Amino acid sequence: MFKKFIMLEWKAFFRSASFRTNLALKILMIFVAIYFTVIFLAMGIGVFFLIKKEMDLDPLIVVNRFMIYYFLFDLMMRLFLQKIPVMNIRPLLTLPIKKSTIVNFALGKTMLSFFNIVHCFFFVPFSIVLLIQGYDVTSVILWHIGMWSLVYVNNFLNILLNNKDYLFFIFIVLVLGLGTMQYYDLFDVTDYTSVFYQGLFDTKYLFLVPVVVLIALYAITYNYFMKNLHLDTGLSSKHSIAKTEQFTWLDQFGTVGTFLKNDIRLIKRNKRSKTTIFMSVLFLFYGLLFFASGIESYDNPMMHMFAGIFVTGGFLFTFGQFVPSWDSAYYPLMMTQNIPYKGYLNSKWWLIVIATAISTVVASFYLYFGLEIYLIIVVGAVYNIGVNSHLVLLGGAYTKTPVDLNSTKGAFGDKKAFNLKTMLISLPKLLLPVIIYGLGYYLINPMTGLALVALAGVLGFALRNKVFTWIEKIYKAEKYKTLDAYKQKG
Repeated sequence: MFKKFIMLEWKAFFRSASFRTNLALKILMIFVAIYFTVIFLAMGIGVFFLIKKEMDLDPLIVVNRFMIYYFLFDLMMRLFLQKIPVMNIRPLLTLPIKKSTIVNFALGKTMLSFFNIVHCFFFVPFSIVLLIQGYDVTSVILWHIGMWSLVYVNNFLNILLNNKDYLFFIFIVLVLGLGTMQYYDLFDVTDYTSVFYQGLFDTKYLFLVPVVVLIALYAITYNYFMKNLHLDTGLSSKHSIAKTEQFTWLDQFGTVGTFLKNDIRLIKRNKRSKTTIFMSVLFLFYGLLFFASGIESYDNPMMHMFAGIFVTGGFLFTFGQFVPSWDSAYYPLMMTQNIPYKGYLNSKWWLIVIATAISTVVASFYLYFGLEIYLIIVVGAVYNIGVNSHLVLLGGAYTKTPVDLNSTKGAFGDKKAFNLKTMLISLPKLLLPVIIYGLGYYLINPMTGLALVALAGVLGFALRNKVFTWIEKIYKAEKYKTLDAYKQKG
């Protein structure tokens, strides 16, 4: 039966409406996988000798001390990037196939994920180096088994956390709290966790703990899917009580107000759009990596401006890049109405402007790092409003990605959202302000660099009507291609 499932997956890939896009994406992902494989392999072989030479400490003890961050970072990357492999389950439920077979195959697919296999290129070489260097063979093997069990513990935790949103938010808060406390020497979690990781090597029985946890998580995940694998429960559409929200105070803004009301309702009621709000909050703290001087390569003027764009641009990048895809479910209906494109785009623009302004005010805590740092953030906000807001709307004309409002899949993007035109349009969002700031900073002085970036934003704002007229023409030219793309399934 597993062989038949694999055959169905293979046919689904080649018969997909977006086969060429998928194939190009798979080739790109292969190169990305090779890149990370090389990195993990270099870590697995070199970290032992690097620690031994530079720190003159026992490499195994040092690795075990910071292993908590290794697994936390792994889980974070899974939550953001790893897709949960699923099959087209509905048709299978009408066939004489055991539910246990369907669930086991789906879970087995997750275990073969690259996010699991890539760890092989760290733990296997590192374990071999330990053996060559004379560490106890039995202890190394048991430590290795324990670590691999924890890798798959993360795999199943990712599945469970993806299905329970509140746990994901609790986990984010916990990680940020632990990291902050350790950074300010208030509490060092590694003092406690290193005892466990080192114990996997020092004792002959502690490795059973992660093994048992892994078995328990598999059973929990298996039972969860078995319980919900019914057409009338887990796979059925959930309907909540309808609530009427008028937002009559927006009526004074005419057509723009009408569209704004729809966008506010969309953000409040749907899982995918709510994710953009959460991501916007995370973007606010992105600047800490650059302004706290914790990473030497980030502590320079050019990177500071790069961070300034991102701090206030969270909503712009996460929500704006999917205009008009947010309305893909009823976009064909909209196009049959007498709706001016300019009014539609204006409403999206004002939503981005309001979110950017709010982010700028909230980001005032960066004054802790000095007035110049906050000025960079404010200037970045001006550029986002005057230039980047137009660019994301322009890029939307070429983004043919229907959005499933009931899922968080692709919160950072989607394979159809990235094509040559949208990539070229994206370059000025990030590179142009950095280049402008760098020219003013190095040729004259820092304030000149800030003034030039702000001037670019003000100029873009002043030319807004002309720019919108141009963007409107492009949307009209791409209208039927967009409608056709939204009809594609799979």
